[in-house]
Amino acid sequence: MSFTSQQKQNLAGLGTSALGAVLFAFGLNVFIIPLSLYNGGFMGIAQLLRTFLVQVFNLSLGHTDIAGFIYLLINVPLIILAWSKMGKNFFFRSVVTIVIQTIAMTALPVPEVPIIDDYLTACVIGGIIAGGGSGLTLRGGSSGGGQDILGIYMTQRFPGFSVGKVSLIINIFVYGICLFMFNIEVAIYSLIYGVIYSLACDKVHVQNINVSIMIFTKKLGISRAILEQTGRGVTNWDGAGAYTNATSYILLCVVSKYEVNQIKRIVKTIDPNAFMILTEGCSVAGNFEKRLT
Repeated sequence: MSFTSQQKQNLAGLGTSALGAVLFAFGLNVFIIPLSLYNGGFMGIAQLLRTFLVQVFNLSLGHTDIAGFIYLLINVPLIILAWSKMGKNFFFRSVVTIVIQTIAMTALPVPEVPIIDDYLTACVIGGIIAGGGSGLTLRGGSSGGGQDILGIYMTQRFPGFSVGKVSLIINIFVYGICLFMFNIEVAIYSLIYGVIYSLACDKVHVQNINVSIMIFTKKLGISRAILEQTGRGVTNWDGAGAYTNATSYILLCVVSKYEVNQIKRIVKTIDPNAFMILTEGCSVAGNFEKRLT
C-alpha cells in the first residue's frame, strides 16, 4: 500500500504529536508529581480536582494518577471548540493525542521516592521535557488539549499571543489556588516549573518564530512559486550588482520558522545560485497570517 506525500506528512505529524504527548506525561509523572508539585493550565486544574477527590473522598488507584482521566473529561468543551473553529483534521489529531496522553499518564507509574530530590533541578528538567513534549505536539499539527487548544485559538485571533503566553496566564490563576491551598514552597516551585515549561513549549513550537527572508536572484519565477506553493506574499525590487552592474531581483517575504525549509526548496529548484539572508525572531505588525496548525 503506497501513501501520497500528504498522507505521509499527516502520519509524520501524528507521530510527532504522539511522541510529544508521551514526553509530556513522562516529564510530569517522573519529575513533578513525586515532589507534590502542580502543572499549570487545565492539567493543573485536573490535578487540583484529583487532590480534592483523594483527600475528601479517599478516591485513589494506588500509584495510578487519576488526574489523566479528569483531564480527559474537562477537555470535552475544548474539543468541541477545536471541531467548530480549527477544522476536522486538527480535531482528529487532538482527540488522538489527548487519548494517548491520558493513557501515558495513567500507565507511567509515579515513583514513590522522587528521582531528583532538589526541587529546582526537578523543575528545570521536568519543565524542559514536558514543555518540549507539548511543543512537539503542537509542531505536529495537534494539541494536548487544555490550554494548547485555547492558546492556538487565541493566537489565531490575536497575533500578539502565543501558546506559551496563554499557558503562563492560566498558570498564574492555578498557582494562586496552590498558594491558597498549600504552602508557599509548593506554589513557588510549581510556578518555576510552569515558566520553564512555557519557554520550552514556545521554543520547540517553531511556528511561533517569525523569519524574514531576503532572496537575491537573477532568475524570474521564484516569487510566483512562493505565492502559489505557500500562499505567502512576496515583495519584489529590481537591483544591480555593484561589481558587475548585472540586473538582479530582490525578493522579501516573512514566514514562520516551520516554513523556512519549504522556501529554501522552492528557491533552490529555480535558482541553485540564489543568495539568501534569513533573520530569525523578527517582529511583524499588520496583515500577517500566523499559521499554528
